[in-house]
Amino acid sequence: MSVLQHFEEYQKARVKFVQSVAEAATRPQNIEVMNNAGVMQLLRPLLLDNVPSIQQTAALALGRLANYSEDLAEAVVGNEILPQLVYSLSDQNRFYKKAAAFVLRAVAKHSPDLAQAVVDSNALETLVPCLEEFDPTVKEAAAWAIGYIAQHTPGLAQHVVDAGAVPLLVLCIQEPEITLKRISASSMGDICKHSPELAQSVVDAGAVAYLAPLILHPDAKLKRQVCGALAHISKHSVDLAEVVVEAEIFPNILNCLKDSDTMVRKNAAMCIREIAKHTPELAKLIVNSGGAAALVDYVFEAQGNNKLPGIMAIGYIAAFSETLALAAIVSKAIAPLKEALISEPEDHIKAACAWTLGQIGRHTPDHARALAEGDVLRHLLACMVHEESSEDLKTKAKRALKAILAKCTHLSALQPLLRDSPVKVQKYVLRQFAQLLPHDVEARRAFVQSGGLQFLQELNETVGGQLSEFITQINNCYPPEVVEFYSPNYSKTLLQKIDEYQPEGH
Repeated sequence: MSVLQHFEEYQKARVKFVQSVAEAATRPQNIEVMNNAGVMQLLRPLLLDNVPSIQQTAALALGRLANYSEDLAEAVVGNEILPQLVYSLSDQNRFYKKAAAFVLRAVAKHSPDLAQAVVDSNALETLVPCLEEFDPTVKEAAAWAIGYIAQHTPGLAQHVVDAGAVPLLVLCIQEPEITLKRISASSMGDICKHSPELAQSVVDAGAVAYLAPLILHPDAKLKRQVCGALAHISKHSVDLAEVVVEAEIFPNILNCLKDSDTMVRKNAAMCIREIAKHTPELAKLIVNSGGAAALVDYVFEAQGNNKLPGIMAIGYIAAFSETLALAAIVSKAIAPLKEALISEPEDHIKAACAWTLGQIGRHTPDHARALAEGDVLRHLLACMVHEESSEDLKTKAKRALKAILAKCTHLSALQPLLRDSPVKVQKYVLRQFAQLLPHDVEARRAFVQSGGLQFLQELNETVGGQLSEFITQINNCYPPEVVEFYSPNYSKTLLQKIDEYQPEGH
């Protein structure tokens, strides 16, 4: 046996070892066993092996281990593996670069501290140039790792921007490969989401002009990321939202609300919500593009939490003016919002519905009447008084009810609330009756016939303060004998009169 055979056998053994470990690391049940056997310390020297395939497979194995859990990612950092990876990233072949970027991504994804460890190892200085590699899969791996670093905190995202990643990500999104487009859009979104300044740095690099047309792309995963990134840009300020709108995303983004992919639909709704919230002009532009009807359809069809951005978008639009609120009513927004208020199990979704319904109904008597006729008031009251409702839901339902009642002149809708409400709501209902009954004979008669006046006399026995004032104002709309007839003591008074009455001639 020649001396070189020993070297060959040793090499074969190393190849077999790294391949077996990389394969075993794909199955969760093996990870703990391998970690206890000291797999990190054994893989580390193989990253600098003189055989490229061993280096790559060792990096792949480490990436899979680090990806599995935060503890193992911390072990990668603790074993000082990052500096070796970063050192090799700059001068190795494309296969190694891909594997090394995978390890950096797998470490960075778990927490801000681990992402900071990746930054501290000078990884960005070698990852960013990988975005200019010829091989698209290397670009993908680098863009992915960069996004995972940026996602955690504004400080980490700023490191990514300072390293010069943004203009290169804008170039990557123009490449033909769909996966590279997806990851570039995702990474841009991860940078933009933190602050207006970071979003501005992405806008300044010209990203929006390349993102906006992609909302028409047939690939659902790409549309998800694009709508998400545009939402993250739009949310920070009027100026940034206007940049997105000027890229002519309307009415195209409304088609995304009908996409077959639920995440595309949700992210599109989020983008519209983030634009709608800023100014009446932006809200009007959405409505004029057919956005109100599209949002109503979205809320009607979406399930659970996915409804939320649609509900909020309608609320933001309706809040600005009576015309915009009327657009929501005309688009039949009340029925799906009421349905969600009644049937959604999550209180935060009910609270959003209550808020939006309040924004629609608070403008004029006509707006309030639309909600009253849609039988919304009763359900807002139910949410407010239900003991299991969250505090936030109770508060939002109360505010919405108060805002709608202050404008409501639809007396037949107000009356049922009088009987079932707590005192604080009865006050608002009585105020409306006190204002309206003096001027409306028909309403005065209807109030008596439906038992309203009688209920007031019973109520007057038990309450005081402002309620009594309103009751007195209402009673003053009727002849005293009518009021007396409906008071609880009237029958007693009559009986007393019979007892005291002395017939003539006796």
